Amino acid sequence: MNALITPDEVPRWIPGRLTLDSTPLGWEETVLKGYRYDSLDVEIPTMRDFMIVVYRGGVAEMSRRSGGSWQSARVEPGVVSILTRAEQSRWRWDKAIDVSHLYLSQSAVARVAGEVFDKDIRDVEMRDMIRAEDPVLPALTTLFENELNCGMLGGQLYVDALKAQLCIHMLRQYTKVVFREYRSYGRLSQAQCRLVVQYIEEHLDQNISLQDLAGLAQLSVFAFIRKFRAEFQCAPHAYVLDQRVKHAQRQLARPDVPLKVVAANCGFSDQSHMTRVFRRVLNVTPAEFRRSCASP
Repeated sequence: MNALITPDEVPRWIPGRLTLDSTPLGWEETVLKGYRYDSLDVEIPTMRDFMIVVYRGGVAEMSRRSGGSWQSARVEPGVVSILTRAEQSRWRWDKAIDVSHLYLSQSAVARVAGEVFDKDIRDVEMRDMIRAEDPVLPALTTLFENELNCGMLGGQLYVDALKAQLCIHMLRQYTKVVFREYRSYGRLSQAQCRLVVQYIEEHLDQNISLQDLAGLAQLSVFAFIRKFRAEFQCAPHAYVLDQRVKHAQRQLARPDVPLKVVAANCGFSDQSHMTRVFRRVLNVTPAEFRRSCASP
């Protein structure tokens, strides 16, 4: 199978003048690029990501072929083309055009699909479209462009919110979601349990995400949560919190460790956070727990 081409590699096959590029900003699972193209006849390689083409300038006859006959449609500002991932095709256009390319990763779409449908996703399929009249996609692309050009406070959070909207819109309008068959999923294996428990123990002082834990077990987040609950009789976040409290109890037994250091070592956001958790879980404050340890 041919290697999947990243957005940065696409100009090797589709030469044009770069006008926009979000790559330096490091947006996760989403890339925005702008190009000015002359008329071209090109082979599109097997791409890693889905690509949404928003036409910004010029009017052209756009044609596409993928193992069959040519299909054609006129494109002009405001319309979009959609290119699926991991599929070769040939495209040609007869006049110069200005475009924005918005790339969306398979993992982003699959993760949002799992959250929307509350099922484990096997695949997300999307077909090529030469022309779609969809005002939502140009509008979302414009918001990405504005953030690229004038980034403000909370840029990554804003981009993540736009990405979620984009994924949901694509799922509603352009994709077919293939679910995994329901089986008796069982529990985590002994090897998976060891990996997850060890990782949690070694990273209690850091942020531990579901994606990190699911990745260790080589499972989707949805499957990991189900298997984890079956194995530990609680949700992953509840288990992590319980381990933080137990680790804090052990450190509080030592009178020489300041409370704020205990909180940091155990992954609480601050001493106040640790105090709130202790009151809820143990019905005592960390200071009260320390005094009880010192009592005869």
